[in-house]
Amino acid sequence: MEISLRQTQVMEILLAFVVVGLLSSKGAESRNRRVLDSFEYSAISCRTHSASITDFGGVGDGITSNTKAFQSAINSLSQYASDGGAQLFVPEGKWLTGSFNLTSHFTLYLHKDAVLLASQDVSEWSVINPLPSYGRGRDAVGGRYISLIFGTNLTDVVITGANGTIDGQGALWWQKFHGKKLKYTRPYLIEILHSDLVQISNLTLVNSPSWNVHPVYSSNVLVQGVTIIAPITSPNTDGINPDSCSNVKIEDCYIISGDDCVAVKSGWDEYGIAYGMPTKGLIIRRLTCISPYSAVIALGSEMSGGIQDVRAEDIVAIHTESGVRIKTAVGRGGYVKDIYVKGMTMKTMKWAFWMTGNYGSHADTHYDPKALPVIKGINYRDMVAENVTMAGRLEGISGDPFTGICISNVTIALAPKPKKVQWLCTDVEGVTSGVVPQPCALLPEKSAESPDGMTSCAFPTDTLPVDNMEFKKCSYKRNYIL
Repeated sequence: MEISLRQTQVMEILLAFVVVGLLSSKGAESRNRRVLDSFEYSAISCRTHSASITDFGGVGDGITSNTKAFQSAINSLSQYASDGGAQLFVPEGKWLTGSFNLTSHFTLYLHKDAVLLASQDVSEWSVINPLPSYGRGRDAVGGRYISLIFGTNLTDVVITGANGTIDGQGALWWQKFHGKKLKYTRPYLIEILHSDLVQISNLTLVNSPSWNVHPVYSSNVLVQGVTIIAPITSPNTDGINPDSCSNVKIEDCYIISGDDCVAVKSGWDEYGIAYGMPTKGLIIRRLTCISPYSAVIALGSEMSGGIQDVRAEDIVAIHTESGVRIKTAVGRGGYVKDIYVKGMTMKTMKWAFWMTGNYGSHADTHYDPKALPVIKGINYRDMVAENVTMAGRLEGISGDPFTGICISNVTIALAPKPKKVQWLCTDVEGVTSGVVPQPCALLPEKSAESPDGMTSCAFPTDTLPVDNMEFKKCSYKRNYIL
């Protein structure tokens, strides 16, 4: 009994010391707000200064609005842009927030169990002007709601994590869209404008109000290891939309979408023609797409500034409407040229190949009916498809045919109830080699050893600059002192 009492007394004394120690350390923490959490990750740039959203009053309960906390944190950390940059850590929790703006030489990092919840309070979404290359919003004439994570005129920005989640809670916006109750165009999840050196990686994006990732008027953009999920019936929830951008790489992404998984764009009708900024130098690798009502990769329909040198390889499409789709129309102007796709596997498709020159959907009635798009140099090779309803639907424009189409080494197995006519071709010119089922007469078979080399459908062997972007081993150590 005595031994038990002494043990109890010792335990009480030890516990007292522990409590005093904890209170002392918490007191120091409350005075300095410093907690030495640390981890490592890969990024194109590392940062000297670090902070957590909790340093700025952030509360991860899924109820408290953190809009002011995020903007306060970023505004404060922007002071370090010229001093090694800064990184903001979002720890485990549900962080309700409206839109916030990023800064240069900055990293936003989401813990694996962190969820950014987009606010359902429309007052937390400011309205901004339409993009100049579009002339209007896509959902409604006039302005558009700012995106959840937004940035413009930035240099060296990283949005990454340990596969943390950004939840757009898009049902509210989808209902407004279907009910025709939108005064402005819906927000996107991530939009970066007029910027250089951008990394978006290792994140899960769900239920976006509209497009998910939209780099526009930007260069040297890397989107890697991103999972995007939205209901297949959700309106316009495109996955990744590089728009009037140069030197872009999309790699190792998995997308389930209510619209195109990757949509390459460059402005709309007369506005895109006037702005004149093409998307060029785009790499798409190891993409998996599920989108029963849209395309794996769409080129257009807003392509009036031009699209050139797109290289896609190692693509998997499952239960998707079409593989690579070119969408344009009279009045678009611009061009889609030098497109290269190889190593594509398709399962359960409506069309393996689809091109259309009568897409319509104009910004307004002021487009130039004489502005004809130029579609040429479209190369597809080394593809396998199964359970396909129709092999190809290729419809150019009368008096403005799509030229230089090359398709080689493609095997398409048909669905149990396929279309009677497997290839529909009008106003197109090109050649094929080793394509099953046999293509239309406008795409005649040529030997792979043809002297003109037309049927090789060669894939470029040179290296684009974006492939030379190197990752560094970065570390986070919370050292921000309020």
